Amino acid sequence: MTQPAPARGLDELTLGSAMRLEELVDRNGLAELARSFFELFRVPLRVFSEDGKILADAYETPSLYVYLNGVPGARLALQEVIDSVKAVVPEIGQDATRACVTGAAYRVSAISYDGRRIGRMVLGPFLPPTVREVPTSLLALDGGLDPGRLKALLSEMPRAREETVGQLAAHLVRTLDLILFSGHKALLTSNMHLASVRASFHDLQAKNAKLEEAFERLKELDRLKSNFLATVSHELRTPLTSIIGYGEMLAEGIAGELNPEQQEFVQTIREKGEQLLELIKGLLDLSKLESGTMSMRKANLRIEEILEDVSTTLAPTARKKGVTLATRVQGSLHALWADAERLRQVFLNLTENAIKFTPEGGAVELVASPAMLDLSSDPEAGGFVLMATQRPGVEVRVADTGVGIPEEERKKVFDAFYQVDSSSTREAGGTGLGLSIVKRLVEGHDGTVHIESNRPRGAVFVVRIPAKRSTIA
Repeated sequence: MTQPAPARGLDELTLGSAMRLEELVDRNGLAELARSFFELFRVPLRVFSEDGKILADAYETPSLYVYLNGVPGARLALQEVIDSVKAVVPEIGQDATRACVTGAAYRVSAISYDGRRIGRMVLGPFLPPTVREVPTSLLALDGGLDPGRLKALLSEMPRAREETVGQLAAHLVRTLDLILFSGHKALLTSNMHLASVRASFHDLQAKNAKLEEAFERLKELDRLKSNFLATVSHELRTPLTSIIGYGEMLAEGIAGELNPEQQEFVQTIREKGEQLLELIKGLLDLSKLESGTMSMRKANLRIEEILEDVSTTLAPTARKKGVTLATRVQGSLHALWADAERLRQVFLNLTENAIKFTPEGGAVELVASPAMLDLSSDPEAGGFVLMATQRPGVEVRVADTGVGIPEEERKKVFDAFYQVDSSSTREAGGTGLGLSIVKRLVEGHDGTVHIESNRPRGAVFVVRIPAKRSTIA
């Protein structure tokens, strides 16, 4: 069975000490903030993660620095300044300033969240207003530098007081703090949602594993039940046949003449024996159908002949009950490739049921008609009917004017042992196996069976069976 994954710790869900700036802010949004800042104050800005990765930058290289980068000695000095600035790791709330050989300055501020430093931002280079002349240290870097040009380029540098830059830095830190709070909140929500989904998934896996185990157990129990029914039914049939046989011999007077009361008792024994034998046959048929061992002896046949035989067989039962039994054939029917005995069993069962549940004075009718069959003939086929291929076949409707079947019960009646009226006082007998066997036999012929309402009373069982082989004349 799949074991659920261990729950993620609170520190892992909230990022805790592993919190990183790049996870809390949107890179595009941070870049837009940096550009807006530069456009407003003309002070270059770079934002770095804690490990030194640049996340956003907004600047225009001053003409002075372009000129100095073209002079070897000055370029080397500028690179040392830049390396020095990158190496600064300021404490939270304590900005650091680094001077440049040009007289300009860089201000480095810590970016923190929840008491932890998670990045840095660098403002500059900016030139303090007090710097008016070219520093001698700059002229000493390389003899090829032009003092006049240096002074002209120095005057073009962006100027700002250190106090002003400090205020700008503090404002940026507060702005970033709000952005980080929103980002952390969104990230926390996302992580909690993912953790919840992950936990639900593992719970679902565990439940699925249990369901699979229960399903396999049920399959095994179903197999054992089928084997038990088959064994018991087979073992019961032999002695029951003997009981019925001896009952018939007693009724015929082989063991001596019986008085009327004895004849009544023997007749009861025979009738109940026949009922029990039918039940055992039903159990055996159901067991064979469930295990797939029931053989079908199929051949070309006419459904009209089977329906006529069923009508003739059950005519005495219908007359005794006071029910009219009729058979009609509409149009020219296709011949079927089917098992005659099994189809006879299907329509005997359906017709006998119809007679049983129809009161005196009612009617039962078997109507056969040609039909084109596809998945749309199955009420449970749903949207797949669009993909169905039509096939010729026969539709037989067994309609009665009896008590009918409630709509909510119509699918259940095909379950084994299910009865609409399962109370101890029900009027009609039966085991609840007949319709289950009917459904399985019809499906064994690639057909379908369902129930329609016969308003205002009664029910209509609709059997559709396709014709697979060529018809016979």
